[in-house]
Amino acid sequence: MGLLDLLFGNKNNMIKDFQTRGAIIIDVRTTKEYSQGAIKGSKNIPLQNISTKIQEIKKLNKPVITCCASGMRSGSAASILKNNGIDAVNGGGWASLNSKL
Repeated sequence: MGLLDLLFGNKNNMIKDFQTRGAIIIDVRTTKEYSQGAIKGSKNIPLQNISTKIQEIKKLNKPVITCCASGMRSGSAASILKNNGIDAVNGGGWASLNSKL
């Protein structure tokens, strides 16, 4: 186990755990970015709209894996969701996340 795993937990294990619990994937890139390629079955909610969709996401009653192009915006989105009582994890860049699923 590396130092980053000790500090942040193993993201791959967290993603697998979320998957087993029926997690939804929310891609927080812009609509244009999303239309150029995305994880099959993911929902596109751009980061700038995530705060207005909190109640809608809560109603799904599922954990959430966020993704974007590089992991920066999805990190912000995961924090917003967690701060609103939603079980969320930053999945990082969508292409990298897609290869782990």
